[in-house]
Amino acid sequence: MSCTALAGRLPRFLRRHLLDFEARIEDAVAEFAASLPDGARVLDAGAGEGRYAAWFARHRYTGVDLGVGDAAWNYRRLDAVADLASLPFHAGSFDACIHIVTLEHLKEPAAALREVSRALSPGARLLLVAPHEWEVHQSPHDYFRYTRHGLDYLLSQAGMEAIEIRAAGGYFRLLARRLANGLQFFTGGARWLLFPFAALLLGVPALVLPALDFLDRDRNFTLGYVCTARKPR
Repeated sequence: MSCTALAGRLPRFLRRHLLDFEARIEDAVAEFAASLPDGARVLDAGAGEGRYAAWFARHRYTGVDLGVGDAAWNYRRLDAVADLASLPFHAGSFDACIHIVTLEHLKEPAAALREVSRALSPGARLLLVAPHEWEVHQSPHDYFRYTRHGLDYLLSQAGMEAIEIRAAGGYFRLLARRLANGLQFFTGGARWLLFPFAALLLGVPALVLPALDFLDRDRNFTLGYVCTARKPR
């Protein structure tokens, strides 16, 4: 059982505390959606099952994905099945784009960001979230991890201007998440017998350590980055 599944059994405030990266992503998407005018054309590049579609009920939302990331996912709600490096849209078709924890799954990330930029109208904004220190997921479609400098470079090469590249926590947030990840090795079969011990050894520190995150001012140890960028007018 994954850390996310285990956290799903906790009260909401503890779940958001433990799954801080996911909480930051949801907050960023909600804020991004709220900043857009009614009827704005929004591209979800790497939509998966469309988990963020609800935030864009006031907008003209289009979810696009290649549909190969997770065999257990339901891709039937996609508006288009396409390679993000070759989007089936005219230039300037969208007023905004979200690209959430998808860049690491693309074999040609630079080409995909160029296509996103092409599909955006001048002045349009992009919300991009990418991992830095994260476990392998959606194998075998998991290829890259990114630093803030790499993301800034890719955005600039795509013809976009980075507005903000914000680390999703620092060293102690990262350490807490890694300890919480360890709980998954104590689930299933007879291993559940050791789970109370693991919860004390790993789970309790995972809940406490984030309080020390203020000590890491440089944020060079981080789970990932939440970025906003703009296509120049």
